[in-house]
Amino acid sequence: MRRGAITRESVLKALAEHDELGRAAFLSSYGFGEARSYVLVHEGQEYDSKAVAGVAHKWTQGRALTPDEFSGGKDHAAAWLKRAGFQVKVIRNPDWARDEIILACHLVMTNGWRGLDAQDSRVVELSTLLQLLPIHAEAERNEKFRNPNGVARKTFDIATRHPEYQGRPTKGGALDVAVLHEFLARPEEMSEAAQLIRQGIATGELQSLLPTDEEEFDDDYSAPEGRLLMRRHRARERNKGLRRKKIDSVLQRGGRLACEACDFAFEQVYGDRGAGYIECHHVVPLHEAGEGRTRLSDLALICANCHRMIHRQAPWPTPAELRTIVELRRQKGSRGAEGIMKQRDVVGGMVPQPSGS
Repeated sequence: MRRGAITRESVLKALAEHDELGRAAFLSSYGFGEARSYVLVHEGQEYDSKAVAGVAHKWTQGRALTPDEFSGGKDHAAAWLKRAGFQVKVIRNPDWARDEIILACHLVMTNGWRGLDAQDSRVVELSTLLQLLPIHAEAERNEKFRNPNGVARKTFDIATRHPEYQGRPTKGGALDVAVLHEFLARPEEMSEAAQLIRQGIATGELQSLLPTDEEEFDDDYSAPEGRLLMRRHRARERNKGLRRKKIDSVLQRGGRLACEACDFAFEQVYGDRGAGYIECHHVVPLHEAGEGRTRLSDLALICANCHRMIHRQAPWPTPAELRTIVELRRQKGSRGAEGIMKQRDVVGGMVPQPSGS
């Protein structure tokens, strides 16, 4: 069965069946629940998009899809229905991203760790700013996306999770708590990050940066300061002109293209294929990297493995700090290897003899 191979006619037949059976019976017959994020809008009526898309397969491919065979979101049901020419509406806004919570948390901090009302001018201003952030696609937002009421609720979600708050906390989420504790542990750094996000949106710099591939690997790329500053960080690392200048400066000083953390040299291992290749890492922390020009001294030459290890967990180690880790591991491994050799000699009957015997 080809998932998503549905036609406008098959969708109309599914809608007709829905109207004949009624919503409850239609959903129950095919094992679907009520839509939580998207609905199909047709002739002024709203339908559960996932259920309709699943049942439409019956009219084109012989059987309906079961709920566990596909998702109701933008990658499956919503996209299929749009492709068939139907209007699909978002009914639930996306979860708050770290960048958004950083801005809200900074506002709560400046307000003495107290929540703010929707009518507060600072909440209205933040609402406008959040709607400009290039994080959530327009298709994922409904008319209430990050409006003042929603922003105000988020400030109370944060404020009521503060360790000194005595009352009952509002709902909120785990990410609210995580960002709050980062502010409590590193108030200056997180405040600088919030200001840099604001600055980047005001100048348009952050809005011009497309998402990087690494945003799909949250577990492998840890950036407490948010994905927008991470985008700028990665864009600077991938600047071909800067990378070339950094490489040239090293070679002109008689250096070699080897990782500053582990000494790996691509040409040494891969020959001509690796000649002239090395990655660049921008060593200035995200919360400090403003709009100033990137200097060559801000860049370190590093191999792909060490680069990923640096970005994998915050706080990021410098190449020098990672080098210390690597060297200590090598020393430990060397001692371990010596011990294994000694054990093997004893087991094999090759007990070392005293010198001079």
